[in-house]
Amino acid sequence: MYGRGSYVLRRGSGGRVRRGRRRPVRSGVTTICVPALAGLLLGGCSSDSGTGEGGSGDAGGGVDQRPRSVTPYWVDPDGNAARQAESYRKDGKKKQASLMRKIAAQPVAEWIGTDDPEGQTRKVTGAAEKAGRDALLVLYNLPHRDCGQYSKGGAANAAEYRAWLAGVMKGIGKRPATVIVEPDAIPHVLMEGCTPAKYTDERYQLLNEAVGKLQSLPDVRVYLDAGNPDWVRDPGALVEPMKRAGIETADGFSLNVSNYQTTASNTAYGKKFSPMVGNKPFVIDTSRNGNGPVEGAGADEEAWCNPKGRALGEAPTTKTGDQIIDGYLWIKRPGESDGECKGGPKAGQWWPEYALGLAGNKR
Repeated sequence: MYGRGSYVLRRGSGGRVRRGRRRPVRSGVTTICVPALAGLLLGGCSSDSGTGEGGSGDAGGGVDQRPRSVTPYWVDPDGNAARQAESYRKDGKKKQASLMRKIAAQPVAEWIGTDDPEGQTRKVTGAAEKAGRDALLVLYNLPHRDCGQYSKGGAANAAEYRAWLAGVMKGIGKRPATVIVEPDAIPHVLMEGCTPAKYTDERYQLLNEAVGKLQSLPDVRVYLDAGNPDWVRDPGALVEPMKRAGIETADGFSLNVSNYQTTASNTAYGKKFSPMVGNKPFVIDTSRNGNGPVEGAGADEEAWCNPKGRALGEAPTTKTGDQIIDGYLWIKRPGESDGECKGGPKAGQWWPEYALGLAGNKR
């Protein structure tokens, strides 16, 4: 636990995600369901949380997508969960295949890698557009990323980041997309001993530029990440940092990316913070928060990293029943490791055993 001033900081997400003023995403109440995949699921590749390439696949082929009015985002038919479900089916493992389809049938965010950001982004946004859907993207490449922890890395310097961002923007072009900007970046600035002080101004500048440049695209919604309720306990401490990073230009902010805090706690936190930044709406990562965080005797210093007993949260939807909450989204890709802890592989790598646990554990 980290103390700083009048608020408390805790270790955050660690291992590792349309300009709606014309096409708003907020809407009314609906029943949230988890459908099955239909037909054959083909093989492909998937993002590894900012270091690899993502599979685009055919536009919606083989996936029985939920109505666009419920969730406008594209389901990748060739993601890791889809490939794993098909592998289980071929091996006659019906139960495992059925569980894996709970993940494979849902839209999950694409974390843009470093090898070919323009090409990767174009594949995803192009496939989504062809399917009549929107892409859901995550930017996670700031210099000095993740305090040197499991997801350390990022661009070597500001110039490299700007060039990478330019590639992402070309890959989006005029196609519809929602972009989550740099999970953890602002809370990590506030963590004592994390981001070197000499890079603080640079980080705010890069975040501000990313938000502003993305907003210049014709059909993009932008959410600047604000951590989670168990990290910066006093949301007031985030106000000035978020303003410096461009929240006033963004469409809103994101909460709980790659974490396990409950939807209820995120909702309460977001509603407390929103009036402090101009009543901005927010989205919540519900990919793995079905059973909330590890608490009590089971908690440890890395309770955020591949904890046991967790479950999938609410299925992705923009019909949250609350005008200030733009969506429950699966930003962290369920089944991808938080890092090399509790038996997990490297951050962002596919871990089918953990995915099965998320899909099979009761909420």
